[in-house]
Amino acid sequence: MDWFSELNPVIQALIATTFTWGVTALGALVVCFFKTMNGKFLNTILGFSAGVMIAASFWSLLAPAIELSEELDYVVWLLPMLGFIVGGLFVLLSDTFLDKVLKEKVNSSKAASLKRSILLVSAITIHNIPEGMAVGVAFGGLASGIEGMTVIGATMLAIGIGIQNFPEGAAVSLPLRNEGFSRFKSFMIGQASALVEPISAILGVVLVLAIRNILPFLLAFAAGAMITVVARELLPESIKENKNLATIGVLFGFALMMVLDVALG
Repeated sequence: MDWFSELNPVIQALIATTFTWGVTALGALVVCFFKTMNGKFLNTILGFSAGVMIAASFWSLLAPAIELSEELDYVVWLLPMLGFIVGGLFVLLSDTFLDKVLKEKVNSSKAASLKRSILLVSAITIHNIPEGMAVGVAFGGLASGIEGMTVIGATMLAIGIGIQNFPEGAAVSLPLRNEGFSRFKSFMIGQASALVEPISAILGVVLVLAIRNILPFLLAFAAGAMITVVARELLPESIKENKNLATIGVLFGFALMMVLDVALG
């Protein structure tokens, strides 16, 4: 891990989000072998990812935001609170807008199912933007020497995002395949939905390094976006078939992140 710690933060964020994109591509590759995903497996992996992301949002983003606010002599809770709410609202309003567009398109078109699939691609692509930014902000904060930011924490955040990208890749490619797209085209569209993550990660790093004074806001923004993704997408999906598996996944994901970030960070 030493060689990775010495890299430029932009390169670190690019490597991390290349991983998250790669996991999306693996999920999209499912279309070449299966028509659907096993429900129990999906419940467990989504729950695990939710646990990792909840823990990472606090230890790798929100706690450092609070500590930095104190260091900068701000009102300790103000910028973290504002950033957290704005980050959550960004994801919530983006998803709500896309849901509204989806409903209008479906009601006005004969090709409802196909349009639903296309809009699903748009929804997942847009929701990948704050995820990429969260990774970029984490590595940018690390390079800025913010107390509480660790390589382990930033890396685990990327791993948590990557894990939940696997079913997202499948969620894009499988419906497209059912609409008559070829396996290759379904896979290509599925993996492309995560290409925005490396781009938004670079933006996150640049913002953090250029504007240190608003770093508490940016860190909390990323945390709010992550928690909203967990609450709006991961947890509801994870309990559809088996609540126990989803709950166990959350517990182990959270515990793993806590151990790695606190004990090894």
